[in-house]
Amino acid sequence: MKFHKEGYASLTLVLVFAIVFASAIKYMFPENHYLHIFSYAVGTFFVIVILQFFRHPKRNIVQNLNHIIAPADGKVVVIEEVEETEYFKDKRLQVSIFMSPINVHVNRYPIGGEVAYVKYHPGLYLVAWHPKSSTDNERTSVVIKKDEKFSLMMKQIAGALARRIVYYCKEGDKAEQGGEMGFIKFGSRVDLLLPLGTKIEIALNQTVTGGETVIATIN
Repeated sequence: MKFHKEGYASLTLVLVFAIVFASAIKYMFPENHYLHIFSYAVGTFFVIVILQFFRHPKRNIVQNLNHIIAPADGKVVVIEEVEETEYFKDKRLQVSIFMSPINVHVNRYPIGGEVAYVKYHPGLYLVAWHPKSSTDNERTSVVIKKDEKFSLMMKQIAGALARRIVYYCKEGDKAEQGGEMGFIKFGSRVDLLLPLGTKIEIALNQTVTGGETVIATIN
């Protein structure tokens, strides 16, 4: 189990807070050992929260040209046909995965290919399961082109708590299936917009594992 690079700044801030808080309690209440223990417990709690949130476990990624794998850990909250108006401008199958604060928040490429399109959109911070979060929230849209016949869009969507979307790709980059595409801090959602006719292999409310669960099969 590794600690993700996106968490070092947060971990530093929490460690500083824990030290300052414990020192202040000890200075103001030098004889109150119960408060000293409380201050240590508070600091330890926040450090553990940061360590678990930014954990980066190794995944058993099996690359398969015909599989679309989960781009993130979480629960499937949407499987429906939608009109995609940003890039493809056609009807698509949308699969949305909600990431709670206790999930691993690494985002991965669901297929291999070429990054054909990247665009960051500023926006709102509606709760991630809100129907309009896909179009109104702060988000990043990334199109991955497998070949001339198959492309999909992946969206990183900020939520009420998630105020920082990180993406590592640019147009023209090679996307490796299961490789790191980005990170969303403190809970949010990832959408996949797939061509109609793609065979969905998961069910609504199913829990999926990023890099491992097969979301769909390419016909």
